[in-house]
Amino acid sequence: MPQRAATKVIVLDRDGVINEDSDEYVKCAEEWQPIDGSPQAIARLSRAGWRVVVCTNQSGIARGLFDLDALNDMHRKMRRLVKKAGGRIDAILFCPHAPEAVCECRKPRPGMLYELMERLGVDLAGMPVVGDSLRDLQAGMAVGARPVLVRTGKGERTLADNSRLNAEVFDDLAAFVDALLKEEANTAT
Repeated sequence: MPQRAATKVIVLDRDGVINEDSDEYVKCAEEWQPIDGSPQAIARLSRAGWRVVVCTNQSGIARGLFDLDALNDMHRKMRRLVKKAGGRIDAILFCPHAPEAVCECRKPRPGMLYELMERLGVDLAGMPVVGDSLRDLQAGMAVGARPVLVRTGKGERTLADNSRLNAEVFDDLAAFVDALLKEEANTAT
């Protein structure tokens, strides 16, 4: 009986990785603007057999800056742009809570990653978790994932504030995807 190939899953933070971030929060679909090359990078992952999952803190909901309808509009726009590039986003998990709520789903806690593990039945060890903030990386490290920092969004600030960061660092999502797919091709040969 042939063995099934292991499911390849990658977790992406949203703001600062896929789309431009804002210290004022991204509050509606009009404000949601992709980072150049990110939808295309996600499409390349999809074509290479990766399942792409977005895990994102969205405390703007708890703060009353936007509602679930606005969040869904942003996510529809994101999915539409990725689909137009030839890819797909397999799942979106989000934490709507404010930091003071002390929930298990808000990064740096790994609750969303554990939920992903249960939903998809995947092993989190070594799975790439791409973010632009320390809390993204900490959530990944808590489950034995592969932490990857991008310099977009808050990435440069994160790097400057954490000189001994235990993560791979790339200019943006597209650069990491280039490296990941090249690494995968080299491993296959």
